[in-house]
Amino acid sequence: MSNEIDKVLRQAFEYAEEEKFDDALRLYDLALKKEPENINALVDKGVTLQNMGRIKQAIKSYDEALLISPYFLDALLNKGAALHSDQKYPEAIECYDAALKIDKKCAMALAYKGLSLGEMGKLQDALKHFKKALSIDKHYDLANISKEIAQDLLKSIKEKKSKTQ
Repeated sequence: MSNEIDKVLRQAFEYAEEEKFDDALRLYDLALKKEPENINALVDKGVTLQNMGRIKQAIKSYDEALLISPYFLDALLNKGAALHSDQKYPEAIECYDAALKIDKKCAMALAYKGLSLGEMGKLQDALKHFKKALSIDKHYDLANISKEIAQDLLKSIKEKKSKTQ
C-alpha cells in the first residue's frame, strides 16, 4: 500500500469515527479507485455504510472483499453482523460458521452466532455459543451479557410452563 493511500485511509477512518460518513465514503472510494483490491478499504467502507444504515450496500462491499480474500475474518464477521441487522439470521450464521472454520476459537464469531440463534428462538444453542465464547475470552462483555439474558429467558419460559401444567 502506498504512503498516499495509507494517508487517505487513515483520514477516511477518522471521518468515520467522527460520524462524517459521507466524507469517509468519498475517501474510501478515492482509495479504491487507485487500489480496487484493497481489502481493508472495502471492509472499512462496508462498516461505514452499515453505520449509515445502508445495509445492502455494506453487504456488497463485504462481498467484494470476500471475492478477493474468501478467508478474511473481518469481512466475514462484518457481513454476518450486517445480515443479522437485516434480520437474515440463517445467512448471518453461515458467515459466522465460515469464520469459525478459519478460527474455531474466534470468540466474536461464537457470540455473534449466539445472537442470531437467540433471535431465531434457539435459546439453548445460543447459550451454548455464549458460554463457548466466554471460555475463550472470559471478559467478553457481549457474550457475558447475552448469556445472562438467554439464561433469564430460559428460566422464565420454564417457570411459565410449570405454572400451566
